Amino acid sequence: MKTVNHWIGGKTVEGTSGNYGPVTDPATGAVTTQVALASLEEVDAAVAAAKDAYATWGTSSLAARTAVLFRYRALLDARRDDIAALITAEHGKVHSDALGEVARGLEIVELACGITTQLKGELSTQVSNRVDVSSIRQSLGVVAGITPFNFPAMVPMWMFPLAIACGNTFVLKPSEKDPSAANLLAELAAEAGLPDGVLNVLHGDKVAVDGLLNHPDVAAVSFVGSTPIARYIHTTASANGKRVQALGGAKNHMLVLPDADLDAAADAAVSAAYGSAGERCMAISAVVAVGAIGDELVARIKERAEKIKIGPGNDPTSEMGPLITAAHRDKVASYVTGAAAQGADVVLDGTGYTVDGFQDGHWIGLSLLDHVSTDSDAYKDEIFGPVLCVLRAETYEEGVALMNASPFGNGTAIFTRDGGAARRFQLEIEAGMVGVNVPIPVPVGYHSFGGWKDSLFGDHHIYGNDGVHFYTRGKVVTTRWPDPADAPAGVDLGFPRNH
Repeated sequence: MKTVNHWIGGKTVEGTSGNYGPVTDPATGAVTTQVALASLEEVDAAVAAAKDAYATWGTSSLAARTAVLFRYRALLDARRDDIAALITAEHGKVHSDALGEVARGLEIVELACGITTQLKGELSTQVSNRVDVSSIRQSLGVVAGITPFNFPAMVPMWMFPLAIACGNTFVLKPSEKDPSAANLLAELAAEAGLPDGVLNVLHGDKVAVDGLLNHPDVAAVSFVGSTPIARYIHTTASANGKRVQALGGAKNHMLVLPDADLDAAADAAVSAAYGSAGERCMAISAVVAVGAIGDELVARIKERAEKIKIGPGNDPTSEMGPLITAAHRDKVASYVTGAAAQGADVVLDGTGYTVDGFQDGHWIGLSLLDHVSTDSDAYKDEIFGPVLCVLRAETYEEGVALMNASPFGNGTAIFTRDGGAARRFQLEIEAGMVGVNVPIPVPVGYHSFGGWKDSLFGDHHIYGNDGVHFYTRGKVVTTRWPDPADAPAGVDLGFPRNH
């Protein structure tokens, strides 16, 4: 059986803890790989490699760093199919989704290639007599990233390219459920010329996570995952004096006003709710239909959802793949089977779905729940699967109030033809990312990604300007030099004497 080992100090390092985790092909249910799970000693080794590398990488020139990143971007582009194939094999998402993930990660590599402009400082001259003040940004040291299973390439690329471009060194702890893509990303970075130890990949479970959170040589931690774990990461790392950005869960709402283009809204709801099998923090999982359009909107969503083809991710005709594990599939199904008892109309029931020839895969069909109440489990919890809840509101104000009452504030969207309503919405809604007739408002790389409320713990969003600020710290220098004409007697600097 294939074993995924650590990448430390520029080379593959076999696990020594004796502990391994299973990696499953979600389409077949078969365990295809095992991944080494790090001990605390292996955490120390990864951090030590990063610390040693920082001694030279932290003082390297911007030109040297960006040269590596430009070569890295070219290698990633050339190998995007290979990266996507690893994602499909271990996560299960269809190949087109996996390619899209790689493309969004490449955006941040491209942003990192332009780090020279992002790290420019500021200068104020003559703030007092012969006094100048300048502001600069410097790297932190060793930083760590803890990333989720749903985007095993993209989310790591949201972190380490910017971190290393800013002069830090990085220890990545990817999900143990689909670890292979992270290793390939590190190998390609080494091929691009990244010095040994600048990027390390440490596989593991809670032992590795806690080791990084408590390690005295780790200056900052980035995390993407569920809200309970994000809160734990933030609390633990902050208590240890570390800078933290911890992105948590979501319950993203889409408000559909009576004047909306219902075909466009239905298309958006289906793609945003069921794409990548709903296993993404930016999925639309709750549609709020305003006024009398609810029945017609639900009918159009149902019509489209029934046409989605579910199958293995490596089948080019598949539009949605399986869920990551059988346990997660069963948990998602439980929300659908319990929905009717909590007052919902089950318009589509995807539980019990199988694919011929792949009966042991982690399959579930698309589910659509209408007239969902705000106190039901299907509404309150982040399901992280292909389940769409539809709620009803009589007015715009009622819909916005319903949405703002959610403890989550990650992303949201409004569908309307009314510019005034859209403008009110973007100002009144309590969420970090807003789409206007755009169902999944993930910002481009040069704007930052992040939510509000229980969707973010820490002061910084990820990538964009916030990402650069997170991976650097500011320093202000106040300088005063005497005028050369005032040099002591006997010292001739070639300047005329003023007096």
